Amino acid sequence: MELRRLRYFVAVAEELHFRRAADRLHLAQPALSQQVRKLEVEIGVDLFHRSRRGVALTPAGSVFLDEARRLLRHADEAARTARNARTGTAGRVRLGHLADSLPPILLRAIAGFAARHPGVEIVPETVASRRGVEDVRSGRLDLAVVGLPAPLDGLKVTPLATEGAIAAVPDRHLLSGRAALSLDALADTPLILLPRATNPAFYDAVLGGCRTSGISPHLIDVSEPQIEHVLLLVASGVGVALLPASAAERYCTVGVSFRPVAPSPTTELAVVSRADSAEIPIAAFLRVVGDLVDDGSRTASVLHAVSA
Repeated sequence: MELRRLRYFVAVAEELHFRRAADRLHLAQPALSQQVRKLEVEIGVDLFHRSRRGVALTPAGSVFLDEARRLLRHADEAARTARNARTGTAGRVRLGHLADSLPPILLRAIAGFAARHPGVEIVPETVASRRGVEDVRSGRLDLAVVGLPAPLDGLKVTPLATEGAIAAVPDRHLLSGRAALSLDALADTPLILLPRATNPAFYDAVLGGCRTSGISPHLIDVSEPQIEHVLLLVASGVGVALLPASAAERYCTVGVSFRPVAPSPTTELAVVSRADSAEIPIAAFLRVVGDLVDDGSRTASVLHAVSA
């Protein structure tokens, strides 16, 4: 069923006169009559009573008029949505993020993007690092936050942040009274970590830091890639957990205290996207990220100059 024939039918139904409808549509009257008749043949129903006195809708035509108008409204809305998506004023951005790391700059980027592009929906989703990369490659996700290094051949990489580690310590633990912890202080304490697949870059940075500090703590991997499970184990006294530093800003658990780690293992975070993506909302989100990173770098440079 062609949309143009629906438009022709609606015009005739509203004018109840083929010549006036033809003038309105800038068509020849015979051509309009022919197209409306083809529509009736296509659906197998007479839509108009035709007589020398004029044109009137049949009962079927009256019902069909409501549906035709609805279909045309939906078609117009679909076309408008597509045009808005092309210009970046509507659409959605599917964003994968890590379960354990939500750096403040990412939250500011989402808020800043939403303020600049209120018609574009951000659809966040928690994904493991490797899964996020593959989902961007396949097109299931538009963007993904990952820790570096990662297998990113052929993808566009936009630096996001450098994140350190924070220690989650049971309140009853001997180390809970310290203002900060060093890794070598954890030599005799079970160390709780999220599964490596959650964030391989952070996991490897922690183990690398332990080797550098000359310790080999007993590692406890939780079965579920959720920070809540880690904190429950900490609260029960199983051990001390190391998490990305941003976790301390998002979680508060009775019986658990967060302590900075110094020197801290660090992870470079980036936003990855398809290199061939030409979608305006994605490019706009990456610009917001780049602006925030640049602002942070300038602020850090100013503070360093002042302190020097």
